[in-house]
Amino acid sequence: MKRFVPVAVSALAVGTALLAPQAVQQATQQNGDQAQVAGSAYHHRDEFVIVGHRGASGYRPEHTLASYELAARMGADYIEPDLVTTKDRVLVARHEPEIGGTTDVAQHPEFANRKKTKVLDGTSLTGWFTEDFTLKELKTLRAVERIPAIRQHNTVFNGRYQIPTFQEVIDLSKRLSKELGRPVGIYPETKHPTYFQQQGLALEPELVKTLNRNGLNRPDAKVFVQSFEVSNLIALHKQLRVPLVQLTDAVGQPYDFTVAGDKRTYADITSPNGLKDVAKYAAGLGPYKAQIIPFTADGKQGKPTTLVADAHRAGLVVHPYTFRVENNFLPNEFDSDAVPSDSGNLFGEIATYRKLGIDGLFTDNTDVAVAQEKETK
Repeated sequence: MKRFVPVAVSALAVGTALLAPQAVQQATQQNGDQAQVAGSAYHHRDEFVIVGHRGASGYRPEHTLASYELAARMGADYIEPDLVTTKDRVLVARHEPEIGGTTDVAQHPEFANRKKTKVLDGTSLTGWFTEDFTLKELKTLRAVERIPAIRQHNTVFNGRYQIPTFQEVIDLSKRLSKELGRPVGIYPETKHPTYFQQQGLALEPELVKTLNRNGLNRPDAKVFVQSFEVSNLIALHKQLRVPLVQLTDAVGQPYDFTVAGDKRTYADITSPNGLKDVAKYAAGLGPYKAQIIPFTADGKQGKPTTLVADAHRAGLVVHPYTFRVENNFLPNEFDSDAVPSDSGNLFGEIATYRKLGIDGLFTDNTDVAVAQEKETK
């Protein structure tokens, strides 16, 4: 499958996912009907959902207030913060707990001794981790572009934005909802929940507390909560009244399954029977887009699977990820040329997925997705 591979490019164009298996089964049986009702109710509120993936990360460094605001102004229905935690238990928006590639922390000599090697979901990783910093310390850092070889234009904004807290993202969504005259939702993801549980810094209590504090833990709130793991979604299903989304990938398994010794994979989860289990605790499915249209050996779109129809049959809405304008991330038939960073035909790729009946999508380029949606009306 086609995924990002670092490349050296000089002239770049800007683009214009711990319960034992038996506990899981018991919990899903106990809570199934409520999840399906939530999914059905949500599907009638919005015909098609455009999620600003990490904000407008095709145009600004990801997970910054500037990125989220730009996505909302471009027309995103939701902005998507990935949630990790600080040492003092404040939820902040970063793609991963390791922040060496998304902040200027390496340029801060006062934090040189914070560089560590840790095991993140079974993989050894060296860098700086949010749970080793207080919020006050993190606020002295500034965001940088995560993939500068592909998005060189975004490096213009390096060093200009702080790491936002989850509360700041919520405050922004409320302000923009008033200013734009339409609700701007939030679509938070719990990142590596088992990892943070192992650190003694579980994400879920603070997530629930924050949603409650902001009056967002209600069925009609414009909120989705997502995770690549399963057991934390099942636990959240008992505490949250907003719809939950099970994220999946084309390979591997949820890390909480790995820890529990559960042999099921994402392929099992997205089988027709697996989707029926998902629908007992979640309202939606967030698959990697290649699970819907696999890539062929030559990098083009292959024959679509039945995943969208199977998920709909189980009562789930389907929001695949991630739709990006650069050739590097597109199926080869939608490339504009051989330069990975150049903008290709994202309109065409989105159109092929919409023909299969997806209910929404995650995109780094909200403006393209919004324009494509307008063309279909």
